[in-house]
Amino acid sequence: MPAQKKTAKEIKGPLNRVLEIDLSLKTFSEVLISRQERQLYLGGKGLGLKLLYDRLQPGIDPLGENNLIIIMTGVLAGTTAPCSGRFHAIFKSPLTGIIGSSSCGGSFGRKLKSNGWDGVIIKGKSDEPVSVSIHNDAIRFLDAASLWGKDIAQAQTAIGTKKQEALVIGPAGENLVRFANAASGFRYLGRGGLGAVMGSKNLKALVAVKGHYKVVPFFKDRFQRIKTKANKYINQNPMSLSMRRFGTAANAAFIIKNNMLPVNNFSYGNHSKAINIKGEKIKENHNTSFHTCQPCSIFCGHKGMFNGRSTNVPEYETLALLGSNLGIFDPNDISRFNEICNLKGMDTISAGGTLAWVMEATQKGLVKTDLEFGSSEKICVALDSIANLTGFGRQMAMGSRALADKFGGKSFAIQVKGLEMAGYDPRGAWGQGLGYAVGNRGACHLSSFPVGFENILGFLAPHTISAKHWFVRYFENIYAAINSLDICQFTGYGLTLETLLPRMTPHFILRFLMQNLPALALALIDVSLYPEFFSTVSGINLSSKQFLKAGERIHVLERLMNTNEGIRKSDDTLPERFLLEPQKDPER
Repeated sequence: MPAQKKTAKEIKGPLNRVLEIDLSLKTFSEVLISRQERQLYLGGKGLGLKLLYDRLQPGIDPLGENNLIIIMTGVLAGTTAPCSGRFHAIFKSPLTGIIGSSSCGGSFGRKLKSNGWDGVIIKGKSDEPVSVSIHNDAIRFLDAASLWGKDIAQAQTAIGTKKQEALVIGPAGENLVRFANAASGFRYLGRGGLGAVMGSKNLKALVAVKGHYKVVPFFKDRFQRIKTKANKYINQNPMSLSMRRFGTAANAAFIIKNNMLPVNNFSYGNHSKAINIKGEKIKENHNTSFHTCQPCSIFCGHKGMFNGRSTNVPEYETLALLGSNLGIFDPNDISRFNEICNLKGMDTISAGGTLAWVMEATQKGLVKTDLEFGSSEKICVALDSIANLTGFGRQMAMGSRALADKFGGKSFAIQVKGLEMAGYDPRGAWGQGLGYAVGNRGACHLSSFPVGFENILGFLAPHTISAKHWFVRYFENIYAAINSLDICQFTGYGLTLETLLPRMTPHFILRFLMQNLPALALALIDVSLYPEFFSTVSGINLSSKQFLKAGERIHVLERLMNTNEGIRKSDDTLPERFLLEPQKDPER
């Protein structure tokens, strides 16, 4: 008789079970999440922060065995909600010394959820390289000596991808590069050094085998109606459609138009060759197609032909920080840098920001290297030297703040709280500058993104402080909630701006309200689809007000945790380059 197909066990919403793994003892246990914790912190980033807060002693060494890694999914993980294939990592950052957090669109979170676990807490340190396999309630600690030293692609191949997904580090993580990251498939997470924390624990990979659980919404019919509406909004939103056509490189056109492109370590805001990194030009020249995470309705992830073969199209942040910020405008060159970082396991934003500081510091005689703006071959060598800790790479592996502390040049170390800045020159959007300055994680564009209203959608005048604090605070709270639901932040354009009121209100009226009556404008924003998704899947009623309040609670908790690590309001500032130096005329 043919073998009977196993029937998946249905999960109605979250099981509220978190797996706790002790690498030192090679043991594991179950941590239960209360209904109240779920309602107050939602999941993803929020619940991860709460779990870390309850367990992490302030002041510990980020690369010591007392640091923890929390991997959390949201209630939507495993469902067919649009853009819900995300999960979150929370840890103390070795780059910044404060709380690090990162969201990823790889399939690891969905695979983990299929095993009946909402998240994983990793503590301790293995004596030898190890990988941990999770299959339902069976947890195995596997010798990873043969994987140690392999790059991410090699390790993924060796582990295999049949019915499983690995969260894996490369040589940069093993060598404790402070901005090393980790990979889930062809997606990467870990700004602030998750990869280094995994490396410090001798953890090469965390593997989730496909489990026998299937997530179903608590209220299936309501969920389906909300999903249909959400997809309709996404499919008619111009920003969503632009990212669908050009990927995140769609942002380049707006940024270049407004002289906000980082060029030569944020010295300039534009360049005559900048057109080459626009999404439209990349699509035209590199035969791009979709290469996205599941389930997705936006399809911002693309692949294309670079250097004679098909590979990931670099994201906008990579095009800016490893491209124009280093004086490079050829997408083929930037793709090479991107691939090195992806194979070695390094965050492209921090890598680019660090290299740009070294180039300028070399020009000014603070350090002796052969790095210079516009030299692509030397950049490839430098990235390898960072990952392998060879030559001056050992110094660069510490990040731009540590370099400036040691050699001088703090005024042009483009970082906040130790985290290198993303690809938007704040001299062109003052709200974005405020967002960078007060961001919990550091110079982060994902904590708040007022430049979207300033220079992309045109709702806020960019060169004024008027109303900006209202929007920075609002974005901080809603993004904290969205990242705890765990759904893609890019859904924000469609799920809020395509609702009835903003869609029917003329642009000039929206602009007037946001600039002059921000409290009223923000009160009129309809975010109801997000808490409705949460409620229909989890079975826990949550209003829009409660959703936003949860986001505020999560953001404040993160700030409290940073305060416990020594952060003060004096740390909420920008590099002197933006405070004292006018932007130079665009380089030609």
